[in-house]
Amino acid sequence: MPTIQAVQALTPTGWQNDIDVVIANDGRIQDIVKSNGNANFQVDILLPAPTNLHSHSFQRAMAGLTEARSSKTEDSFWTWRKLMFRFLEQLTPDHIEAIAAQAFMEMAEAGYSSVAEFHYIHHGSGGQPYENQIELSERIAAASIQTGLGLTHLPVHYEFGGCDRRSLHSGQKRFGTTKEQYEVLFHATKGLIAAGPADWTLGSAAHSLRAVDEDGIISTHNLAEDRPFHMHLAEQDAEVSEVMTYLGARPVEWVLENLSSNSQCCFIHCTQMDDSETSRLAASGAVVGLCPITEANLGDGIFPGLAYTQATGYFGIGSDSNIQISLWDELKTLEYSQRLQHRQRSVLATLEQSTGRALYEAVCTGGRKATNRKNGSLASGYWADMIGLSSNNEILCSQTGDTILDSLIFANHEQGCIEHVWSAGRHIVQHGRHIARETILQRFLEVMRELRRDI
Repeated sequence: MPTIQAVQALTPTGWQNDIDVVIANDGRIQDIVKSNGNANFQVDILLPAPTNLHSHSFQRAMAGLTEARSSKTEDSFWTWRKLMFRFLEQLTPDHIEAIAAQAFMEMAEAGYSSVAEFHYIHHGSGGQPYENQIELSERIAAASIQTGLGLTHLPVHYEFGGCDRRSLHSGQKRFGTTKEQYEVLFHATKGLIAAGPADWTLGSAAHSLRAVDEDGIISTHNLAEDRPFHMHLAEQDAEVSEVMTYLGARPVEWVLENLSSNSQCCFIHCTQMDDSETSRLAASGAVVGLCPITEANLGDGIFPGLAYTQATGYFGIGSDSNIQISLWDELKTLEYSQRLQHRQRSVLATLEQSTGRALYEAVCTGGRKATNRKNGSLASGYWADMIGLSSNNEILCSQTGDTILDSLIFANHEQGCIEHVWSAGRHIVQHGRHIARETILQRFLEVMRELRRDI
């Protein structure tokens, strides 16, 4: 069995020196013991690798293409959304698989061991169904196999164009499912996930309170049973106003009052909450999926992080639009947004843990809870999801303890410290590069050349 020796490692009991992590044949951590010098592999620093808990992988191909002003009025999430709809009309199943593989590869190189793919493209151009109704879910699964990145697959229910239940327009028709169609799709996807690697998981997802009616949200939530349930929630001011008009409550208020249990829920963004919603959501046991880089890029707003963490709420990190895939920069953007909002430093630190340590352990826990993937901890029985770092460089300078995480997040100029990544024991990043980088990148570049002609 593979054994990895770490000069320093972050374990559930804190930092430990000179330990061996023994990986069982099933990809889980079998044991952690004092190093005996017989390991197969050595790293300077070993961290548990977190889950990227929210991704729309196809949007990776849009990175950098939506930064010009699109009208004489203010640009916003809503104008960006129109461009996204126009873009996705060009995508074939082959395109979607190649783009997902590129995004997943970049996630691995950034230190993520797995991804929760919020998958809402189900049909062909104009909403034409595929003969195989889970064609595009199979393409996401193929990208996960190609890259070795762990997968929590979240097929998404998306039925309406707004809270008034208007029909989907042309750009949304590739997403569309009625409640009955979604149930069939979800059950068909069970077999796909069951046939995959043992660390794959399945969850259900409703796109938002705008795109699914009350009965549909409750039905989709109940389909999850003991699996994860994810949904976009309270991302934009206009969304809050629309939900209040048609449902008679603020978005977070509505889900807290209408879903039977929130302990397996992950609500994405939640940038628009009042004080009561913030404290109640924290107490519910749900996870908030924060995507700070995307939220900043789209002008969503700032999550009430200080109040939420003081109320001991769970949160994790996702790359969402994949405009930039960087674990360290997501965490930095989160903390810096809080500093700008409160005009303080070290806002999300605690008296016991530095900012970097508090952020990192929170997202490892939140990602695990949001995906039902037993990872994010160097402990026996957990998936061997791990990051191996080099400390002999200009970023870490042989630092020890919590200062390692602070330096990675706040003093890092690139992802160069990440030397190795394991996902369920699969050694998918070696010496800073994904093991299939050249093949995946070449296909992605071919796809981008094809798409450039049509965008």
